[in-house]
Parts: sequence; C-alpha cells; structure tokens
Amino acid sequence: MPSNTLSRFLLATAAIAFASCSESSKNNNTQGETYTNQTPTNFTVDPSWPNELPNSWILGEVAGIATDANDHIWIIQRPATLDERETGATQNPPKAECCAPAPSIIEFDPNGNVVQAWGNPDSTKRWITTEHGIYVDKDNNVWVGGSFNDHVVMKYSTSGKLLLQIGELGKTNGSNDTLLLGAPADITVDTEANEVYIADGYANRRIIVFDATTGKYKRHWGAYGEAPNDEEPPVYNPSDPPVKTFRGPVHAVRISNDNLVYVADRRENRIQVFQKDGTFVREAFLSKQTLDFGSVWDLELSPDPAQTYVYVADGMNMKVWVLQRSSLEVKGSFGHGGRNAGQFGWVHNVAMDSKGNLYTAEVRPGKRIQKFRPVGGK
Repeated sequence: MPSNTLSRFLLATAAIAFASCSESSKNNNTQGETYTNQTPTNFTVDPSWPNELPNSWILGEVAGIATDANDHIWIIQRPATLDERETGATQNPPKAECCAPAPSIIEFDPNGNVVQAWGNPDSTKRWITTEHGIYVDKDNNVWVGGSFNDHVVMKYSTSGKLLLQIGELGKTNGSNDTLLLGAPADITVDTEANEVYIADGYANRRIIVFDATTGKYKRHWGAYGEAPNDEEPPVYNPSDPPVKTFRGPVHAVRISNDNLVYVADRRENRIQVFQKDGTFVREAFLSKQTLDFGSVWDLELSPDPAQTYVYVADGMNMKVWVLQRSSLEVKGSFGHGGRNAGQFGWVHNVAMDSKGNLYTAEVRPGKRIQKFRPVGGK
C-alpha cells in the first residue's frame, strides 16, 4: 500500500476507534479556528505526532507535559529509566546503532519538531534524579519538579538558566515544614498574585504556596483545607467514608480563571476544590472503585474563557476522563489499555493547547507522548 494511502487509512481508523465520547461534531472546522468552535469532549489520535527525535534520542518515562503561550509543547522525561538495550548506541563498546537518552527537558513546536532540549544546564549544580512535573508560566519560565529523593522545585528561563530553587536537594521534614518540600509532583503559577502552587506530593500531603520570584513561603494546607497530617490512612476501601487527609500522592494542581484551586488526590480517586487561601469548596470522586494507584493522576482545564471542562489522566484505568467543570460530572472518556496509537499504558499527564488539542504523557510501559485532536478539527 502506498505510504500516503496508508497514512489516510490509519487516520480514518483512529478516528473510528478513539472518538469514544458521546458528543458529536456539529461543524466543519478549519485549521486555526479557536477552541470554542471545536467539539471539546470528542478526540481522535494524531498518529504522526511528534516527528522522529534527532540524534537517535529515545524517551524514558515521561513524567510531565505542558503547553506555553505559543502552543509549544514541553515535556520532562527520565533518561535514567532507560535500560541498556534501549541505549545500545551509548554503551561502551556500543551494542547497537540506536539509541541515546534524550535530554530531560524537550520543547516541541506544534508540528512536533524539537525546538530545543536541555537537562543539566548548570553543570555546577546536581541535576534532579527523579524528574516529575513541568509547568511553563506566562513569562515563559519553565518550572520543573524533582520528586522522591530530590524534594525540590526549580524555576528556569526558557533556555535553561536556573532562576530559583525551592526546597533543598535530598532534604525533607514533613508536611508542616515551611522551607523543605517532600517529593513534589506538580506545579502551577498564579501570575496575577505572583505565586507558585506546588502539589507536595509523594512524601508530604499538602498544597504549599510560595512567592514565584523570591521563593518566600506564603501558606499551605491539607485535605479539606485543614492542617496536613502525615499519618498513613487506612488501606483504601471504596465503601469507607472519605479520609480526612490527602491519601496521596498529591499529584496535580491547577488554578481556574475564576480563582479556584483544583487538586488531584490520586489514590483516594478524588478531586478537591479550594479557594486560593485554602478554604475548602467541594470534592468529587472519579471511578471510585479503582484500587491500587488510583484514578486521578493529572488535571487540565479547557482553554475557553469559562474553562468548561476538566481533563483527567487516569493511569490505572488507562484512559482520559472528560468532566464538566461546574459539576465535576463525567461527560465522557477516551482511550483504553494498549500499545497502539490512541491507547495508553500509565497515562501520567495531560496538557491542552489554545486550539483544544490534547497531549498525553506516559511513564511505564509506554515512555511516550501522544497528540489528540478535537473531532471536527484539522
């Protein structure tokens, strides 16, 4: 079959297989139209995105994905999770023609081409060992997290100059320490208030807020807006009442245009919503029967002014949920377990550009990123 015919066949097949939400497209959109003209609950995979990486690079576990003001896509990935077979070209002596670990931070343009990449831009300082979470603020500063044994969040310029470090490498001291972090998972920035919110995280059980320029501590809170408690809760049972602490990991945080803070409490299968001062507003549960690693892995808000939808990465059920933000009710989902285009392993993160294209990042076993177009777009 000719390659152009095969490409058209693959795209048509993907559109049938993965446009799984109930809403259908009611218009014929053209490239460049705004998100509000798209169908935001119905997606089809773009199997051609991204383009092949340069320099024989290969991705490890992709533990964060974000978009910037130019609709460029940024990822943070873990080169250390690649094995000798995957990095045969860099062994001594080389074992194969391919491949080499990609740098930890990669910027792509909307067409899937690599713009730049870096990983340890300041070689005088130790680079993080467990990359986790990335966020690009409106000034194009790049915020990255070092989880597990790192316990830091770092702010870089677009080109990789270190501007700020929050926390100390290798040090943690519980969920009520105001200087040290505890295996942070995610970051978001409130530009108007010049504050950075950190989902903190795997070792700690809280949201903590700092000045985004100086790193000065502002405030923190746990589940229901109460002081966090590091005591391990009972084993999750979907029939039990909700626990009064974040079960954790506190895996994602996002701020809406109407000043609400959305938090992913992953293994408790819930989203909690707060005011910016930590006042609890409400909570909602997603796929409450999910055990083990939980259902709420990452959160993204749709780019329309009302931010009508919340997109939730669910690594355990290997899909992406679409929720109505006003009610946090499920409006649909797409994807299921598998290794083909449009399927998922542990889908770890989601991000959306201004046109409603949704990007996903997978840790194991996928070690990849994918692009999903809203149905009706081109």
